[in-house]
Amino acid sequence: MSVTVLDLSAYVGLVAVGVVTLNLLLGMLMAFRYSPHRSWPHRRFNYFRLHNWSGYVALSVSLLHPAILLLNKDPRFRIMDLLYPVHSPSQPLENTIGAIALYLLAFVVVTSYLRLQLGRHLWKSFHFSIYFAAAALFFHSLFTDPALKGDPIDWFDGGKLFVESCVVLIAVVSLLRWRHSRRKALRLRTVSRHTITSTEPL
Repeated sequence: MSVTVLDLSAYVGLVAVGVVTLNLLLGMLMAFRYSPHRSWPHRRFNYFRLHNWSGYVALSVSLLHPAILLLNKDPRFRIMDLLYPVHSPSQPLENTIGAIALYLLAFVVVTSYLRLQLGRHLWKSFHFSIYFAAAALFFHSLFTDPALKGDPIDWFDGGKLFVESCVVLIAVVSLLRWRHSRRKALRLRTVSRHTITSTEPL
């Protein structure tokens, strides 16, 4: 069974989804203050560096995914169809959302590279764009027909199941992170009120 240009582009797109998912999970682990030395796997390794490199890999693979389409003969894609796919020859809405995901991912990677110059507060505000990039990437991956024929989506296709699993995983970990942040904020408010009460004059 030969691999077509569309197959190759689809496979690379799935790799991009996997790497972006890994990048998000590593970022959330940092938000949890997770220590791989104190917890599993009880080894020292710099997962902050892995988080950074996964971002670079995600951007590279995400650039390669549409670039492969330039080799396709039917439908025929031009460079402009990839950069500004509003009028692309197939599925322009899904491709436009995919392009938005790519541009947001590039923005996050570039601003992360410049985080020292930008300052922590501004960089962190920019960095949250990764969630919008991931949402656009997941939408593009779920609703695009790999054959580019606009056929109904097979939600039980292997590639779609992989993307769906990534979406569920990110949703669950995001919920856990939100609950962790709420509990932490509640503890800080409780400690603050207790401190103020204990320091009030009798």
